[in-house]
This record gives sequence, C-alpha cells and structure tokens, in this order.
Amino acid sequence: MDPSPQLIAIALFFSCILLYNALIKKNSIKGNQIKEAPEPAGAWPVIGHLHLLGGGDQLLYRTLGAMADNHGSAFTIRLGSRRAFVVSSWEVVKECFTINDKALASRPTTVAAKHMGYNYAVFGFAPYSSFWREMRKIATLELLSNRRLEMLKHVRASEVDIGIRELYNSWANNSSSPVAVELKQWLEDLTLNVVVRMVAGKRYFGSAGASDDGEARRCQKAINQFFRLIGIFVVSDALPFLGWLDLQGHERAMKNTAKELDAILEGWLDEHRQRRVSAGIKDEGEQDFIDALILGGSDTTAGTLTWAISLLLNNRHMLKKAQEELDLHVGKDRQVEDSDVKNLVYLQAIIKETLRLYPAGPLLGPREAMEDCKVAGYHVPAGTRLIVNVWKIQRDPRVWTNPSAFLPERFLTSHGDVDVRGQQFELIPFGSGRRSCPGVSFALQVLHLTLARLLHSFELATPMDQPVDLTESSGLTIPKAFLPHAYLPSSMAIEPSTEGRLDAI
Repeated sequence: MDPSPQLIAIALFFSCILLYNALIKKNSIKGNQIKEAPEPAGAWPVIGHLHLLGGGDQLLYRTLGAMADNHGSAFTIRLGSRRAFVVSSWEVVKECFTINDKALASRPTTVAAKHMGYNYAVFGFAPYSSFWREMRKIATLELLSNRRLEMLKHVRASEVDIGIRELYNSWANNSSSPVAVELKQWLEDLTLNVVVRMVAGKRYFGSAGASDDGEARRCQKAINQFFRLIGIFVVSDALPFLGWLDLQGHERAMKNTAKELDAILEGWLDEHRQRRVSAGIKDEGEQDFIDALILGGSDTTAGTLTWAISLLLNNRHMLKKAQEELDLHVGKDRQVEDSDVKNLVYLQAIIKETLRLYPAGPLLGPREAMEDCKVAGYHVPAGTRLIVNVWKIQRDPRVWTNPSAFLPERFLTSHGDVDVRGQQFELIPFGSGRRSCPGVSFALQVLHLTLARLLHSFELATPMDQPVDLTESSGLTIPKAFLPHAYLPSSMAIEPSTEGRLDAI
C-alpha cells in the first residue's frame, strides 16, 4: 500500500527536526573547539580599546607590555573596527614566524602606507603577493646581497673616515681643547651620507665634496617626518568611515611628506639615469626605485648608535673596556677595519645589548593574517592584525637576568650564542621570517664600524660628567627624547702614537 501524503509530510517534518538538531550540535562542538584569545576589559562600543592605549607621551609598546602582564603573552585588542592579536613572548612569536609565517605574512592597509608608500608599492608596506615576492628577491639577492655590500664597503669606510677626520678638525680648531658635539646630528649626517652615496653616488654633509646643504637638510627633515608619521595613530585606520574628515591633519602631513621625498628621490634618479645613459648602460628604473627606498636605514642606524653611545657614557667602565679591546686587537698605529670586527667581541656585545634594550622597531612592522590560523592555541581569524611587542620580549625576566640593565657581558657568557638575525626568537630586533629586515647585514656593518672608529679615535665625556638622560620618545622607532652632547677630548693629544690612526685615513 502506498504511504499517504500525511505520513510523508510527518516523516519529512521529523527528518528536518533531526537534521536541524544535528547541525546545531555539530556547530556547537565546532564552536567549543575554537578558543578565543583573552581580551582586556573596558572596551567601548565603536572605538574598542583605543581609549586604553593613551596618546601624547604614552608609549604604546610599554602600554601593551603592561597589558601582557595582566592578560598573558597573547591577547586580543579591538582597534575600532579592527582586531589585533598582540604577542609578547618568544615562544608565541616563534610559532607566528615559523608554523604560521606565511599565513601572517601580509601587511594591513593604512593611511601612511597608502600616501607615503606609493599606494602600497614599497615592499616594506606591500601586501603578500607575487609582486612583493619579486621585490623581496631583488632586495635580498641584488641590492643588499653580501656581494653588493662587499663591492660598496669602500663607501662605508670612506664616509666614516671623513666623519672622524671632521671631528678631529673641530677639536684641533678649538686649540686642542674639548669640543662639544651633538652626537645625534653627527650620526644622522654620517649614516645619511653612507646611504646616499650608495644609492645616488653623492654625499650630503661635510666639506669633502658635499652637495647643497639646503637640499641635505630638506632630505633629512623629510626622513625624520616620514618615521614620525609612520608610527603615529591615525583615526581612520581604526574607523575607516571617518577617513574623509582627516580629523588630526595627519593625512595632509603624510601627503606633503610624500611629495617632498618623491621630489628628492626623483632628482637622484634623474642624475643616476643621466650617468647611465652617458656610460651607455640601459636604464633600470625599477631597480633604482627600490635602491632609493634603502634610505630609511639611515634613521634607524643613527638611532641605534645614539643609544649605544649614550649607554656607554652612562657606564664609563664599559666604555673603557671597549677601548682597551680596540687597543689590544687593532693597536694605536692604524684605523679599525671591517676585518677587525670579528675579533672585537665586546664591541659586538655592546651592539647586541643596545639592540636588545632599544630595538629600532619596538613593535616591528604590523602584519595581517591572510587566512584563519591557530597561534598559542588561540583562533586567529583572517584579517586580524599581528602586533609583536619586541620591546617586551627582549626584556623578559624569564630569559634575561636583570632585564632592564645595560649588561653587554651577558652576550659573552649566558647568551654568548644568541644572534640578532632572527633565528633565535629571544632577540629579534630585525624581525624574523618572510618579513624580516633585508638590510640586517648592512646595518650591522655600519653599526660596528662607526662605533669602533669613534671609540678608537676619541675619549668621550659629557658636560660636567653628568649622566645622559635616557628618556624615550614616541615614534615608529625608539628615538631619544633628549639628545646627548659629548665632549670629545681627542686621545691623540695625549698619546703621540695615536695620531697614526688619523694619518692612516
């Protein structure tokens, strides 16, 4: 007998109920398996946790570090309509930059990257794509390869030589008496000269063949403004619907800075193209463009050297120990060379300890998840921003004894095998994984050679032997709020054999 329509309807009804219950149970089990990262209390509607992150003189990496003390080494914050996953331990960051490195390899869209990064074309700001991979290949295998850096090492050496010679002349012109030097400015001039000569074949500062000083200061001002604006909070990054208002005026400042930098870089490229045409070499505009972007390294390198010298001036026994090492391995009758650095283990430890305490990028560059992934057992959905608090990681008391103290000796004993190139996650001042800094070798070469030459040639002191103020200020990097002046009584006046160091230039 055929079933009646009523029986069929009843059977279908109960089948739908059973299917619905099965789906609900499945989704419930799946939901229970998704573990969300803890979130600080106090989020407000629309703006999320923005009001807790402060502003003005409040330093974001310190604020996030304090949150990590309360909520653990991995937590989530809401930045307006965006979510960010904040990481503050080496174990979690290792998981991010190994297992999940590709999933977390993209960059978020920001107002700064749009206006000052050629609409996300600069490879430091570009989202993960075949275009970015090609640019990364050019940067690592061509522009910043060991072969290229070896070819251009004479530029580094000659610029440091000229800078040291000019300091000596300042001392000599002051009747061989101590002379006050604004170290941050001198270091910025020196590092910018190195980069501009490598990129454009010209030097900006100093008397030895320097170009127009007005253009030089204009370039330097634009670079400083670039780094200030890159690290500044823009309301429309968190609340895109307010972008048209430009409430803070930052977008206008970014556009002006981009125009200024673009005009400077275009001038360099025009000069470079003319030289190539005159030499019968085919123009390679794209490579030149990427070359010009190396300019950003001058700011971070000068900043690290400023911190290193400031820390040494506050720890004179360490400064003396570094100079004794230089005299032992180099002597007093010649200049320090790149080949000497491998023997200067204490100097290397000073650079490592400076990068540990004051990494150039305390929060690295923000990343964005391209797909759902799991980090530290927590679900990280696609579109979530990743913030790595390197400043907090490198001051972890579980790893570093007396973590806030400047102790270079730790890299000669307990942490002697720790490197800064991103393979050991307790110390990652240059980042790690696909988005690590491609200029790490160049930066380390300039840092070691410049600091070694300065300490080898001069005795450093502060006015009335006062300690240097180590107050930090806000920005993408960790700039010093108060700039150190140092008196440079040259040791050459005391020890005749020391004069050979300058005669060798």
